[in-house]
Amino acid sequence: AFVTSSVKWTKTVSPMWDNLPQRLERCSACSRRLRNTIIISIIRSCTYLICSIVFIERASSRNLGRPPPTAPLSVRLFQARVYDWSSETQGVILSAIFYGYLLTQIPGGYLAGLLGGKLVAGAGLLVSSALTLLTPLASDLGAAYLVGLRVAQGMAQGVIIPAQFTLWAKWAPPLERSRLVNFSSAGISFGIFLTLIVGGVISHSLGWPSIFYIFGGVGCVCCLLWFSLVYKDPQSHPFIGASEKEFITSSLTQQGSSHGRTVPISAMLTSLPLWAISVAFFSNYWLYITLLTSLPMYMKTVLHFNIREGGFLSSLPYIASWFSGSLVGLLADLLLSKNICSLITLRKLFSALGKTMLIPSAFLVAVSYMDSNYITAVVLLTLSLVIRSLSGAGCLINHMDIAPRFAGFLQGVTSTFGTISGVITPSAVGFFTSQDASAGWRKVFFLSAAINLFGLIFYVIFGKVEIQDWARVELELR
Repeated sequence: AFVTSSVKWTKTVSPMWDNLPQRLERCSACSRRLRNTIIISIIRSCTYLICSIVFIERASSRNLGRPPPTAPLSVRLFQARVYDWSSETQGVILSAIFYGYLLTQIPGGYLAGLLGGKLVAGAGLLVSSALTLLTPLASDLGAAYLVGLRVAQGMAQGVIIPAQFTLWAKWAPPLERSRLVNFSSAGISFGIFLTLIVGGVISHSLGWPSIFYIFGGVGCVCCLLWFSLVYKDPQSHPFIGASEKEFITSSLTQQGSSHGRTVPISAMLTSLPLWAISVAFFSNYWLYITLLTSLPMYMKTVLHFNIREGGFLSSLPYIASWFSGSLVGLLADLLLSKNICSLITLRKLFSALGKTMLIPSAFLVAVSYMDSNYITAVVLLTLSLVIRSLSGAGCLINHMDIAPRFAGFLQGVTSTFGTISGVITPSAVGFFTSQDASAGWRKVFFLSAAINLFGLIFYVIFGKVEIQDWARVELELR
């Protein structure tokens, strides 16, 4: 009887343990694709950490300048002269990096499709980090040199995000796409959070050049991490388990391989679903760039808030955005896996709530009336960025649905539309706030809300999730 019961018990329980290693490999929490997610998140943190240095430095001090003569020797070793640049010159310096983005995002996505996302993204980060180390030297040579360096830095950074989407097109199964892409993208907010927390402190303690040396050095170290641990696809990874490799490749069989040398440009230009994503990117980036480039100055000039003394409070919107962005992908994939809603419903619902920001836009309008209550303003701005993170499972990854073979290239195209708003936004903010700061900021936030409302309507009408005919492998084979 004991033997019989033991056999029965074994047969009953053993399915729990059958193929356990293979099931663990397929589980995203124990997989190589999760490790890729963490590494890409770190890289994107470094990218935006480097990008946002000048924005934070501009708001935390009146000029880029040298420490006082009474400062300790360790501080005076990093001393640099004061630059008497006008507000217009500072605006050109701030926006110069976005001109660089415009030049390389589309070519970067194309090259990533040909050469692989690992090589293109790693090269972009390495060049950007090296140029960060040269920023103090360029500043000493003159504003024109610094503008040129910032443009070159933008060109290097412009290839990184399209290349990373090329990687995800080969690594992210459809039912894990939202969580993997969103967690890695959340690194953007974390990088800005770190800059706000430590940027002003480092600048005040060691002198402003040190912030560029430290963050540029961190970027170079991350390049070693990137080239050592990231692989362009599961087939080229030497340590991935056979079960996980089969799971990823079998889930992506319908999308085909990366594009070749030819890209169906004419079909893309007439594709309304692609235009819907592009318009959505423009409106989404308008709000995000407004907050990134102008939030520190708004806190300083209108709320009379010292970023250097209150770094944590000013960085609260971004750490909250990082946390919520990491969770949004999990929620989206759960809704899809449980068949609670269809993919098209999920994309448009999350875009409506998060991107076009009926709620975030309302918060921004409310912020414009908070002339002195900076705590309430920070809370509203935090809620705005938290809810905005829902768009990470909406329009911001929609091109991986309609054309996964061209994911990197289309990310470059749509991001270019977003970058155009980054070029326009600083000038628009300067125009509105040049006369009356309080009323001007109110106009800035109202304009942002209106642009995002338009983007929402356009995307809801024309957005799709089906693979487009011009993106199918069969069309190319013909």
